[in-house]
Amino acid sequence: MEFNFQFDWQAAIDSLPFLLKGLPYTLLISFAGLAIGFVIGIVFGLMRIGPSRWIRWPAVVYVEVFRGTPVLVQVLFIFYGLPTLLGGPIDALTAGIAAIALNAGAYISEIVRGGVQSIERGQREAGLSLGLSPPQTFRYVIWPQALRRMIPALGNQGIVSIKDTSLFSVIGVGELVRQGQVYIANTFTALEVYFMIALLYLAITLSLSLALSLLERKGLVG
Repeated sequence: MEFNFQFDWQAAIDSLPFLLKGLPYTLLISFAGLAIGFVIGIVFGLMRIGPSRWIRWPAVVYVEVFRGTPVLVQVLFIFYGLPTLLGGPIDALTAGIAAIALNAGAYISEIVRGGVQSIERGQREAGLSLGLSPPQTFRYVIWPQALRRMIPALGNQGIVSIKDTSLFSVIGVGELVRQGQVYIANTFTALEVYFMIALLYLAITLSLSLALSLLERKGLVG
């Protein structure tokens, strides 16, 4: 059986300007969603280690629901399901940011919980012995140390969330994959276009990985 493999480099290069129109949407959804998700993660992560079960259980339910369901299902529910409950439409960009925020927030809450609990008990006792209040001890003694330990895991979650944005073409967000689908429909160059999309995602995630490696070399994480 004869197999002919043809890759048109010119077609791949020609698709790049069109694909780059979707890059701002990919970055906006990723970083806006992660920023909101970080706040959500801090709140629910601290709730997970709260003194009362009435504080802990809502956080447990949130984490298990959003870690136990696919982000694709979550964004479809937000985009198609929530408007029925709210009585008004939700635009695709907002739905994408919300899905990343809620999904990443669940994972970040576990990162926060693990980071805070990894700090030795003696650190808290030392802060209190210096005359700091419990909130001050947490803010000035425990949290800075925990945050340093969390950075590698937070970076990994950032990479995962960036790749998750590729699923949001199903709701019409004009990100990289959606731009590629539109271009392919007009040019029939699927191999070349998806190859370029993969390279663009790789460039984004490698940049984040290199930034994390730089922080590690400078001793800012660990």
